[in-house]
Amino acid sequence: MTATLRQTANAVANSMIEGASMASALIGGAAGAYLGHQLAPAAWSDGTSVLFAGAVAVVGAVAIDGLAELVLAPMRRLMRTRSTLPSTRRSAPAPAATLEEGLAQVVTATEEDAAHRAANASHRIDDSDNFLSDQNRWRGYEDGEATFYLAPGVVLHHRAERSAYKHHFTLLTGDGEQPVVITGMEQIRHRLAARAAGLPAVPVTADGDVDGPKDDVLDDDLTGIHAV
Repeated sequence: MTATLRQTANAVANSMIEGASMASALIGGAAGAYLGHQLAPAAWSDGTSVLFAGAVAVVGAVAIDGLAELVLAPMRRLMRTRSTLPSTRRSAPAPAATLEEGLAQVVTATEEDAAHRAANASHRIDDSDNFLSDQNRWRGYEDGEATFYLAPGVVLHHRAERSAYKHHFTLLTGDGEQPVVITGMEQIRHRLAARAAGLPAVPVTADGDVDGPKDDVLDDDLTGIHAV
């Protein structure tokens, strides 16, 4: 699909989604107004009946629109995701003439695959889906791992266990600090804020250990790897 056709299709789909949202509100309002008119006691004056029907119409419009959003919200998110994808897919390189050239092509593809995999898995710690999901900000490596530059001296590291379908995100620094397992954006914010203030990110307990469990495998595997 060309860029023009993709943009046109996205515009039409977005218009249909917004049209469905508006239609659901109108239908809910009309149904509410009719129901309110039918429920209004005959003893009420015309003005009171109209006000009552209008109130029921508003409630109906909000209720039906809220129900419609349960379906439309995921569709809006899908369209936003599609709109951020590259408009054109890059062509595959020409067949390699030598083994060295073929290896170089595979290395490049592996690095791009690692960056893409990290961006796709980032929703596990970033539900907003509009920060860590940017593949262009991930740097992939030929070992299948990837890093996301956060600030000078601080990167987010991603490692996937394909056989177990697990994704590990770890905060790495270039100043010798131990890697920190990350499970949510609030942890990254806490760590960066502490570094900016020159304070320890995790309080030290009485026995001298930082509180919270450590992943020894990650510590051993990731210390110093791909750190800035």
